[in-house]
Amino acid sequence: MNATAQAPASGAKEIIFVCSALDVGGTERQFATIAAALVRLGWRVSFYSLAGPGAMQSEFERAGVRVILPPLARPEGSMAWLRRLFALALAVPHLFGVMLTRRPAVVHFLLPEAYLVGAPLAVLARIPVKVMSRRSLNRYQTSALVRAMERALHRRMQAVLGNSHSVIGELIGEGVPRRRLGLIYNGIDVDTFAAPDSRAATRRTLGLAPDALVMTLVANLIPYKGHHDLMRALAIAAPNLPADWHLLLIGRDDGIGNQLRQQADSLGIASRIVFLGQRDDVAALLAAGDIGLLCSHEEGFANAILEGMAAKLPMIVTDVGGNAEAVVDVETGLVVPARDPERLAAAIVRLANNPGERNAFGAAGFRRVGERFSMTSSVARHDRLYRALLKGGAPADIADIAVA
Repeated sequence: MNATAQAPASGAKEIIFVCSALDVGGTERQFATIAAALVRLGWRVSFYSLAGPGAMQSEFERAGVRVILPPLARPEGSMAWLRRLFALALAVPHLFGVMLTRRPAVVHFLLPEAYLVGAPLAVLARIPVKVMSRRSLNRYQTSALVRAMERALHRRMQAVLGNSHSVIGELIGEGVPRRRLGLIYNGIDVDTFAAPDSRAATRRTLGLAPDALVMTLVANLIPYKGHHDLMRALAIAAPNLPADWHLLLIGRDDGIGNQLRQQADSLGIASRIVFLGQRDDVAALLAAGDIGLLCSHEEGFANAILEGMAAKLPMIVTDVGGNAEAVVDVETGLVVPARDPERLAAAIVRLANNPGERNAFGAAGFRRVGERFSMTSSVARHDRLYRALLKGGAPADIADIAVA
């Protein structure tokens, strides 16, 4: 779509989300749903992707969200760094022109690259309301220059949002004034993942017995997601698991798939691991499971946990980021230390051999996600925030967003 088309007619106010890419990821899926709901609430919503086209583009456009692309798509592959840099260099003036032409009421930055590239342009373009969402811990700030730039930009935002108390704590440490700081948890459409009728059919499709113990992990194959820890934990737990157990790995291979296959083979558990890759039937796959897992070394706040809870799975998660804000230990699941295969193995064995506890945790998790982490409440908070900011307010003025 031609991004520099004529400025929109007067009427509904426009929000432009600026994101690194339109790939299938937690942030993209989260804001695809939020953007669609904001359109229904009367906002005009656009999405600017610095990387160019992506797998999520059609989903945005079907929801009435305008997708704006830079002049040159970012090439794939680590060896194409010069072309990637050239594509980004073209995107910078293009995005600035979009802001000047369309004059949005709100520009909302998602993910670090979008913030570092887009926020200075929004300041120069005198956009009335500028919002940044931090959706991960700040481990990516390995450069002193990046740290300094983000701290300087924080002072020019009308709102800086975190999606967990762990993220909020880091933002406070970076000097964000509490009045401009807000907490909005991720949200999901609970009904989408409450699909018990698909359990038997999905198991048949995957060749899994009705009474097999099935564990699921929804996470792209990235080192910090802790897949290697899980392989070691399963090898430790295997002698104490039911004879027919399986792990479904759901997610895009971002470079460690072969390593994981080799590790599973060397540990003697390769026949139990099912690599499913990136899927669009995650709800059905979760419904086929008995235990949900997330073994990350770091997280902001993981949608995968909420999706597992919505599917009534007892969750075993590592105690990083906002994981323990979603899962209440020994109530909706089990929380274990990160990078600790022995403790992870013990948690897996406990739930694998206690169906009554699995059912109780799963039911409690389902209630909790509906009460605390619904997409309806997340959309309502974003809508209230934008309207308050346009009237000169701040996150601190909104009771369920303000940070104490």
